Amino acid sequence: MTDAGFLDPALLDFSGLAPLFPLPNVVLFPYAVLPLHIFEPRYRQMTADALAGEGYLAMALRRSAGPEEPSDGQPAIHDVVGLGKIIAHERLPDGRYYLFLRGLARARVLREVESDRLYRVGKLKLCPETTPELPVDECERRCQTLMQFGRKLLPKSDLDDVFRHALAMPVPLAAVCDILAAALPLPAPVLQTLQDELRADLRSAHLLQLLRHLQGDSRPDPQLTFPPTFSPN
Repeated sequence: MTDAGFLDPALLDFSGLAPLFPLPNVVLFPYAVLPLHIFEPRYRQMTADALAGEGYLAMALRRSAGPEEPSDGQPAIHDVVGLGKIIAHERLPDGRYYLFLRGLARARVLREVESDRLYRVGKLKLCPETTPELPVDECERRCQTLMQFGRKLLPKSDLDDVFRHALAMPVPLAAVCDILAAALPLPAPVLQTLQDELRADLRSAHLLQLLRHLQGDSRPDPQLTFPPTFSPN
């Protein structure tokens, strides 16, 4: 049940460079599939280039405007982004695209790379799961609790069958956290705190706290430390 050092095999050909797609309200988690409608000229160019290349896009949550807003007018973004790969697309006659992006991993933006393209490009460092060893029974308890919350909070969603089947089999804690976080109606800044946390034990503690709050139950879990601390990533 440990996820330490795991990266999706689909990333074996990743060069370390990817287009940055900053949006104000989207956080892409591993295991999630994100539908996108691409219509701005710069992002049409981005999509065409990605499809002709490795197929990766890095979804970056925009930071709120403030003193850290760069002078070049480019919106500031959070350092930890969701790296995904285009798994299906349709190009419309007018040049727009519909596409599906599958989340593969978290990545950290080390720097932005100068380019003659209309869109931004980032040099990224992949962030594999760095979960420390947890007792097997505690890992399983957290997975079961999270999935039971998911079935209660999302009873009519497509994930209901996923949770129902997953309750009967071992599932990595990191995967449960990310699948559930991607489905929950939480504000993007809250989701970004889950994106920023690379350790699944701390991420699961924070997510359980959020889920109890959504259900109106603020009582702490005696087997978890609240509030959870976040690791220095």
